[in-house]
Amino acid sequence: MPIRPPALDDRSYQDLVEELLARIPAHTPEWTHPRPGDPGRTLIELFAWLTDTLLYRANLIPERQRLAFLRLLGVPMRSAVPAQGLVTVQIDDESMTQSVAIQGRATIEKPVTFETRTELTVLPVTAEAFYKRPLSEEERNDFAAVVPGLQSVYRLTSLPTPYVTTPIFVDGAPDADGFDLMMQTVDRSLWLALLAPKAPTRELQPALVEQIRATLGRNASGGQQVLSVGVMPSITIPALFDEIGPRARIPHVWEIGTVDERGEPDYLTLDVAADTTVDLTRSGVVRLVLPAGSRIRVPSNDVRANLKAGVGDAPPRLDQADLAARLVAWIRIRPTVKSLQRLALSWVGINAAEIDQRKTLTNRVIAHSAGTADQECQLPGQSIEAESLVIHVEESGRGFQLWQRIEDLALAGRDAAVYQLDREAGTIRFGDGMRGRIPEAGMRIRVAVMRAGGGVAGNLPPGSLTSIAARDLRGAVVTTKLKISQTLPTQGGTDAETLGEAERRIPALFRHRDRAVTETDYQELAARTPGVRMGRVEVLPRFKPHQRRFEVPGVVSVMVIPFKEGTGLPNPRPDRPFLEAVHGMLDPRRPLGTELYVIGCEYVPLGVSVAITVKDGFTSGSVGERIAGSGEVSRETVTAEVREALRRALWPLAPGGTDGTGWPLGRSVRDRELEVVVARVPGVSGVAPINLFQQQGAEWSRLPRAVPDASVQLPLHPWQLPELLSVVVVVGEEAPDDLRGVPNPFADQSGVAVPVVPDLC
Repeated sequence: MPIRPPALDDRSYQDLVEELLARIPAHTPEWTHPRPGDPGRTLIELFAWLTDTLLYRANLIPERQRLAFLRLLGVPMRSAVPAQGLVTVQIDDESMTQSVAIQGRATIEKPVTFETRTELTVLPVTAEAFYKRPLSEEERNDFAAVVPGLQSVYRLTSLPTPYVTTPIFVDGAPDADGFDLMMQTVDRSLWLALLAPKAPTRELQPALVEQIRATLGRNASGGQQVLSVGVMPSITIPALFDEIGPRARIPHVWEIGTVDERGEPDYLTLDVAADTTVDLTRSGVVRLVLPAGSRIRVPSNDVRANLKAGVGDAPPRLDQADLAARLVAWIRIRPTVKSLQRLALSWVGINAAEIDQRKTLTNRVIAHSAGTADQECQLPGQSIEAESLVIHVEESGRGFQLWQRIEDLALAGRDAAVYQLDREAGTIRFGDGMRGRIPEAGMRIRVAVMRAGGGVAGNLPPGSLTSIAARDLRGAVVTTKLKISQTLPTQGGTDAETLGEAERRIPALFRHRDRAVTETDYQELAARTPGVRMGRVEVLPRFKPHQRRFEVPGVVSVMVIPFKEGTGLPNPRPDRPFLEAVHGMLDPRRPLGTELYVIGCEYVPLGVSVAITVKDGFTSGSVGERIAGSGEVSRETVTAEVREALRRALWPLAPGGTDGTGWPLGRSVRDRELEVVVARVPGVSGVAPINLFQQQGAEWSRLPRAVPDASVQLPLHPWQLPELLSVVVVVGEEAPDDLRGVPNPFADQSGVAVPVVPDLC
């Protein structure tokens, strides 16, 4: 029997009213009809309400005791984690030619409060990304007769490499597959065209471009401008059993175009003032220091004035006259070593800022000291960012003085001006005079700076954030109209831990002592990795994943599968940030001599064909639909239920598998078990022998039977799970022998750079 704190009194408001009404004949027999609305009945209901309120408070005593015991254990509850993301800030005024510098912690109020993390200079330009795309096979055939002629036109010594100037990240939209500079371009470069706003007339456009160029070359104080470029590297699922550790930094360089004395295109290397992407290993912002405006130049895109526009190492040729007229500068990113295998980006944008789901409060007096030991003060918020909290305490003759945060007051000296923070509850506690100083009686306690917030409400889809309120570097409100563009989702927000979750977690903490030793320790620690939503954890002791070999001393492999709603394809797979987060949680807690691997699951593709018969006149359950006027069960509905039952049975997470926790790791898939699953679907009266298929390249191959009625199974290794990719369900007597009716969604689809102009409709 589970141990549950009892309710001291479980009577409800209605119970109290009925009890009082039942006592009327014994105390006032002359009151024979206490109907609703009667003054006496109203008094009874009033006292019942007051008693119900008292009982509610009394029943909080067990919960208060639980909290008291948790506090004695010295293990605080976990605070909420704020969601984070990237946005771009734009000047919403096409007549504006000056930059706007804004302080950090600019506020985005709706639908959830976010703040920018650093200051930002918003330049009066927009950006469009382009790359030099190699020709497709069809285009190469179309231009086969043109390319040799281009060699003579441009006086080249070798056959040219034609390309098409192609936009990428159109309208700020990310590339879900990741754009690889090494494989998808002819020059291994990504080009950002910085564009001025449209002028009222075509004649005024050149002057406007020069004004913008001058703004890029010098800020309001006379120094160099800084361009903030947001970058999201491609987040890919790592190769199976890749070793997880610090990512290798990508050698690259940022350059801005100019023109040398001969009028030839040239490039200036841009200094990087700050880089939160850590050399393109994570999402972040790169702050580039721009040169003087006189050095920012672009070659002409008009082939009548510049025959070699777009040729060789020149920027890509823009054949759209309106874009070419607004072009202020070219910025490119390219690798600096030839041996680099991959440089994939999912999104790039300018005037970018990192944001997080917190709100800043300043200069708030939160209490007056009572002069007693162990004082506790409530902060104006919960889930506090400890690094940003600044507490001032008033002292006689000295005014407000800074007090320091300490992890444990038991370690404080007698006269130490310190306090202890509970991040989740949003409280601070002072010492008792022996372990930490007591604030003087009557003195004010002030929060100088505090940031707080977080939760799943901050995980927003693209386009949710649209407006921003900011102050300039002098503290004045920015009157220039600004707008933000959020083309990437905000992610990583989790709610604060509840009391029930803490009660389940803390006993486990005392079992493993925050050290990963036993199999259960690894499971519990991995499951509580902050910032990820875990679906399943499996521990494979003594398993070396690279060699697919067990019984290797000193090795522990932890297999993790992220949570996913539903049972739709594909099966959940951890990406590299997910694996890195779990590895970062476990690595400091493992024994010194243990070799730790955090891995994803190896899925084995599986196809199934099923033949069923449908019950006559079946009407109950979710498949009780009938074909209008026929009285027959809808075959499409029954077959859909069969497909879903099979997917659910083979699903790697709960409620899949035979015991509702996901298909067991390494358990073979047997046709007899799947026949039982199908037979249990409402509306199915019979099941023919099921056929299982395994994938060989892009084709499916049916697993053979030793004899016609023999059982068949798909064997799995202890590190594998099935992934049901194709299901064919028919109403009939025999299951199909192939899966050609259902396509596999995961089958593979089948010099000098010179611009070419493709045919346009």
